[in-house]
Amino acid sequence: MLQSETILAERDLPTPPEADPAFLADVIEGLSQRKKAIPARWFYDRRGSELFEEITALPEYYPTRTESGLLAAHSVDVGRIAGPGRAVVEFGSGSSVKTPLLLTAIEPSAHVPIDISGDFLRESAAALSGRFPQLSVLPVEANFMQPVALPADIDDLPKLGFFPGSTIGNLVPRSGVNLLRDMIETMGVGAMLLIGMDRVKETDILIRAYDDRAGVTAAFNLNLLHRINRELDGDIPLDAFKHRAIWNDTWSRIEMHLAATRDVSFMIAGRHFEMGADETIHTENSHKYTPRSARQLLAAGGWTPVREWSDEKEMFSLILAEARPEPIAP
Repeated sequence: MLQSETILAERDLPTPPEADPAFLADVIEGLSQRKKAIPARWFYDRRGSELFEEITALPEYYPTRTESGLLAAHSVDVGRIAGPGRAVVEFGSGSSVKTPLLLTAIEPSAHVPIDISGDFLRESAAALSGRFPQLSVLPVEANFMQPVALPADIDDLPKLGFFPGSTIGNLVPRSGVNLLRDMIETMGVGAMLLIGMDRVKETDILIRAYDDRAGVTAAFNLNLLHRINRELDGDIPLDAFKHRAIWNDTWSRIEMHLAATRDVSFMIAGRHFEMGADETIHTENSHKYTPRSARQLLAAGGWTPVREWSDEKEMFSLILAEARPEPIAP
């Protein structure tokens, strides 16, 4: 099998004028490895964000409707435990479809949606402001995978982080722990976090959720190649790749890959790459948790679980946790 290779020294090659340097660096590094991979955060250009919203409405994609049901049933409980007046800091807000279920129930003082897709963020923030005209909505365009500077308006307010959709499952455990610690740095000790975490379940249910009959998830995955071609001066032949979703039982996760259907070569920003037939680009993980492994991940990231809710079939869970001071002793 042919392996990806960079033919020319990167320092001698130009960067496309409109390219995001971080996007370019991640793509070049990821495709230069023996096992090729591109971080899932680069799915979310405008088209990627729109396709993901379509995915959440698919009949096979159970997480969104299950989590929405849990929020509708238990947001009042969250408000009672967290108390009124908290600024809701939403990590990776997207279209904020689930957010009204929470905001309606908890008497918040402000809402701070954070997202890497700026246009999509501003549109959804404007829609939310229209729905909650008395609420201060302060969108922040940023990569929440690192500490984020929050608006000064909420410096003195208690914080409630909101991280729905089991987005934490996109991260390998080490990165997930780092993100949870960064959330504490962003919001401070004493903050609370309401997080959605998907449960381990039958493999066929999982595969259908990430390889739907209508092909929307496939389009979402392949859109990454469209984005590379458009933004990074690429010429990847899109018809040479197909979407693939598999269950990795060792790591308790669904993996999404872009698999080459034939031997293929292409250029990205002046760099040359080759791939053999059936070689893949690993584009996303979606880890699934048992109740115990979910609590262990939160604890490793510095969060103490306070309350947990799940649906009748135990498909999905919402966990409310608190960032407490580090204990003096083990």
